[in-house]
Amino acid sequence: MNIGQAAAASGVSAKMIRYYESIDLIRQGARTASGYRIYGDKDVHTLRFIKRARTLGFSLEQIRDLLSLWQNPGRASADVKAIAHEHVMQLEQRIRELSEMRDTLQHLAHACAGDDRPDCPILAGLSEAEEKTGACH
Repeated sequence: MNIGQAAAASGVSAKMIRYYESIDLIRQGARTASGYRIYGDKDVHTLRFIKRARTLGFSLEQIRDLLSLWQNPGRASADVKAIAHEHVMQLEQRIRELSEMRDTLQHLAHACAGDDRPDCPILAGLSEAEEKTGACH
């Protein structure tokens, strides 16, 4: 199948397929005599694997490692589990950070009257955070 068909079958855009090839995440598609890329069912399966891993938030480097393990029948499941566990810990940290951001913004927005006066607790709160970190204006 051509790159458009592989994109449709996998749910990964042709642009992303080309990008994954350029960073050697997937093998280069074979070429026809006229230079068009061609892909098989195995390529589409790999692209679906990558898409699902991206949906779960794995980084490209983690996906590279997972692909290597997936394609290695002698792999140890402990290696796969370690990558997944590390990713879960990263997600939990990101959730904590996002929760803190949400809570701070909710507090600032609640403190704001939202009227025609120039006083703005949101801007004041952002300014205070900048001063506390020692950043310059």
